[in-house]
Amino acid sequence: MQQTSVKQLSDGYLSRTPMFTFLLVSMIFPLWGAAASLNDILITQFKTVFQLNDLATAFVQSAFYGGYFLIAIPASLVIKKSSYKFAIMIGLFAYIVGCSLFFPASRMATYSMFLVAIFAIAIGLSFLETACDTYSSMLGPKKTANARLNFSQTLVPLGDMLGIVLGKYLIFGNGGNLSEKMSHMAPAARQAYGEKMLQLTLQPYKYILGVLLIIFVIIAFTKMPAAKATAEGAEEATTADAKAEKVTLRETLKYLSHNKRYQRGVMAQFFYVGMQTTVWSFTIRLALNLNHSISDSAASTFMIFSYAMWFFGKVVANWLMNRFSITKVLTIYSFLGTLSLLATFLIPNMTAVYTAILASFFFGPEWPTIYAHTLDTVTEKKYTETSGAILVMAIIGGAVMPLLQGAVSDLTTMQFSFIVPVICFVIVTTYFFFEHRYEVAHPETVAEH
Repeated sequence: MQQTSVKQLSDGYLSRTPMFTFLLVSMIFPLWGAAASLNDILITQFKTVFQLNDLATAFVQSAFYGGYFLIAIPASLVIKKSSYKFAIMIGLFAYIVGCSLFFPASRMATYSMFLVAIFAIAIGLSFLETACDTYSSMLGPKKTANARLNFSQTLVPLGDMLGIVLGKYLIFGNGGNLSEKMSHMAPAARQAYGEKMLQLTLQPYKYILGVLLIIFVIIAFTKMPAAKATAEGAEEATTADAKAEKVTLRETLKYLSHNKRYQRGVMAQFFYVGMQTTVWSFTIRLALNLNHSISDSAASTFMIFSYAMWFFGKVVANWLMNRFSITKVLTIYSFLGTLSLLATFLIPNMTAVYTAILASFFFGPEWPTIYAHTLDTVTEKKYTETSGAILVMAIIGGAVMPLLQGAVSDLTTMQFSFIVPVICFVIVTTYFFFEHRYEVAHPETVAEH
């Protein structure tokens, strides 16, 4: 009933924020955080059980972020032809299917079947992120779009921490160091024990599956605003009868080909996601490499600290961005994060793990800020859905960079491979620095501070 008085403006934003819908959409954000962080647990588990090198383990992230890349544009087309709500429901359904595939995967005990399940989850998450990231920013007045998306994204680390906790206790349990334990087993015993350990990978997905089913039912029965740009000349339209202006994919790509700031934003998102994914994918492995006496479960605790630092980094950055220039704050964040990862690369003891954890603080709200900041350069809002999808496609950085870091690790050492995220963070720092310089020179382009 609260949504009947909400009016949709011609640019797609709403006259005010429908709080129930906004909070319901925001509650979806931790769900993809949990799936992403569980990958960090799976990488460590699969490396030992399937006897993989670091490059091969990175295919977990390639399957995950590759799914994002392939499905983002189809997801945007679904949004164009139907609604954000319909795309969200498709995403939840695919996520449910992916979690369900862990049942046969844990019994078949093949690496490829697990990758199929992870890819299916990624298809669902691509729909969810393509829809929810843009939808969250559109659910209210334009001037607070960045604040809304940052609020929603602040909940993602909570999901990440939940995923790591589930993996720590349900997958790793009290099994000690799996690699050390299995190294002393005969081949037959090793295979049997490995299959037993793979059964444990199913456990966290059972709980996630239950939550997904509940959220799916609630959204199915909730009326949600369209939040789409309306045809020219329509100053305002109610959410019930708003009709989105239709544009083709080719027209959108032609428009974006002339938008250099948008293109730089996509590039920054590619390297940011790649950097974030590599750090989180290999922090557990780094700890196990630097301290051979530590258990898998204890090493996974470092990821809980990482996600907690990420959460607090978001909170602090959001406070700072409400008082100072957004791009200036994140330029400083990125620079300090680069220094943290440089220390991870250079310090040859467990201090390197703690500086990797510190780097997560400086990840802060960079993903949603790059997203909203870049989407804001799309002044023709009829291109919003596809522009948002292409930004989500930049997540392919999370598939490419872990492979690169895994290859560097196999050729050198795990610690040396952290040069890859260092370079990525340098590129992100450069992006924010030049965006800040642009906004100082063109203050009229600054939407909010």
